[in-house]
Amino acid sequence: MAKKQLNIVFLIAGSEPLGSAGMQADIKAITACGGYAACALTGIVDEDTQRVKSVTPLPVELVVSQAESFLDDVGAQCVKTGVLPTADIIHGVAGVLKKYPDTHKVIDPVIVDSNGVQLVSDESISAYKEELFSMATLITPNRFEAEVLLGHPITNILEDVKELGRWGCSVIVKSMVEGDMLMDVLYDARTGKVTPFRKKHIDTHNVNGTGDSFSSAIATYLAKGYGLEEAVRKGEEFINKAIALGAEYEFGHGYGPVHPCFMEDKVIHERIYN
Repeated sequence: MAKKQLNIVFLIAGSEPLGSAGMQADIKAITACGGYAACALTGIVDEDTQRVKSVTPLPVELVVSQAESFLDDVGAQCVKTGVLPTADIIHGVAGVLKKYPDTHKVIDPVIVDSNGVQLVSDESISAYKEELFSMATLITPNRFEAEVLLGHPITNILEDVKELGRWGCSVIVKSMVEGDMLMDVLYDARTGKVTPFRKKHIDTHNVNGTGDSFSSAIATYLAKGYGLEEAVRKGEEFINKAIALGAEYEFGHGYGPVHPCFMEDKVIHERIYN
């Protein structure tokens, strides 16, 4: 009898101590959505719930070797990048990903924090544009990152999101404010379709790693064979429920985590009874 195939998402991302962002958040989201997560580490982030204290990159040769060790042997249906702390690491990662043209790639350009402060060098931003975006199935900038990539403030997101697809990739811009609602906007480069996803704002400080968890959920559904719009729609459902559940908990003195484990009972039920 033929063996089953795992729905594999391979992460190229950093580690942090809180368990609420980076590869820790990615792995939890991928697992909750029914995928298998593996990871090449790019760096070590030291942070508490109030601030990032430092980011220590790993040697680029080690990052590349980790990725090649897994992808050349096991393979993956989707690769998802998180923090790529230096331009050299971006160059190295791009060199690896070029070897897998048929693998979905979700590129989360971690270049600006939630306060709009640039986290990486201008050289790194150029490397994202010149080397990674053209290979991406989807890029997932937040509002501040989108404005850096555009080179100007967002004035009409339904039009500006198309400009972000100029590298040939599809794009979802996260967490645009629309009155008392939030809106994520998807541009599908294959069809030219723009789709807004509107949702109620949840009053909570437990939003650290939201973008990581959301992009990893989308990557998982792509790995499971869903089309782009449906993968995003299912990712939206996942992250909204995870934020709502996470809002019920206390965690440190600043920004805490979302809670992806609402899926657990559903998954166990499906495995036993279906």
